[in-house]
Amino acid sequence: MRYDFGSDNTAGMAPAALQALVEANAGYARAYGADDATARAAELIRQRLDADAEVRFVFSGTAANAVALSMLAWPHEAVLAHHAAHVCTDETGAPGFFGHGVGLIGLPGFSGKIERLALEAALEEPEVGHRQPPAALSLTQSTEYGAVYTEEELRHLIEPVKLRGYGVHMDGARLANAAAAGFDLKDIARLGVDVLVFGGAKAGALCAEAIVMFDRSLARRVDNRLKQAGQTASKARFLAAPFVGLLESGAWETGAAHANLMAQRLAEGVAVGTPFILAHPVEANAVFVRMPAEAHRRLNEMGWACYRFDDGSVRFVCSWATGEDAVDELLADMAKLFR
Repeated sequence: MRYDFGSDNTAGMAPAALQALVEANAGYARAYGADDATARAAELIRQRLDADAEVRFVFSGTAANAVALSMLAWPHEAVLAHHAAHVCTDETGAPGFFGHGVGLIGLPGFSGKIERLALEAALEEPEVGHRQPPAALSLTQSTEYGAVYTEEELRHLIEPVKLRGYGVHMDGARLANAAAAGFDLKDIARLGVDVLVFGGAKAGALCAEAIVMFDRSLARRVDNRLKQAGQTASKARFLAAPFVGLLESGAWETGAAHANLMAQRLAEGVAVGTPFILAHPVEANAVFVRMPAEAHRRLNEMGWACYRFDDGSVRFVCSWATGEDAVDELLADMAKLFR
């Protein structure tokens, strides 16, 4: 393999995250999240969001999303989400498993953004005793197709949900990329999001994400919930320390900005130097390309890891570690396919 564009989680840890992990390994520390690194990481996240919130660190985004959604809906209820959202397509029913039966209602929208009219229609559906009514909304920022919601777009989706007393969850696996694209992190709490998954792994951390509870009432017995779910780390400092390194150094933002820049470089090269078509606007760190199956196969054979996504386009994801040379060599090979 020459380079893996399959996802941004194929890159290793960012240097700042790795250094913080090494430093956290020195000596002894209290267990189960009572250590200094966990407290520091939580405080840095609160500062970024400008919000007073409870923060817990877990082993994966799937667990973070599923546990968060289980806080917002009862087993006889459902969560509204984009039909291509990670919670709907890539978590093997984890929200239903952790939520003891919580359902998911998929909604349409271009580039992973929920269509406002579709949400309003779903909210107006009559409640009957034979199906799960919605109780929460899940949004992804940036979306699974690399789009970034504006503050206005989010407000138009969140306001009608909150007026009905429903909860709001945000999957921020690539929140750093949204922030690097200009999204103001301080808007999240202001807009009324109840639970945020603050992404770490795709931003250069180890295998860890943070659950951020703006509604502190949701934190009641959350440690019991996490323990039962197998998400309470005894050596919790090793989950939190990479966040400390990324956030104190600013690498959480700069790494994402670099990934976004590499995605733009790739997108511009595809548009100018190949006959392929961009399937979605490139607003964060992912590029989706329409190409024939044969071209995709040949790129894989050349050593470029990339895969066909849910809409049939081929996805290329850049990370903090993606270099200009890798992007340019990929573009050169794309051009060779048609010589």
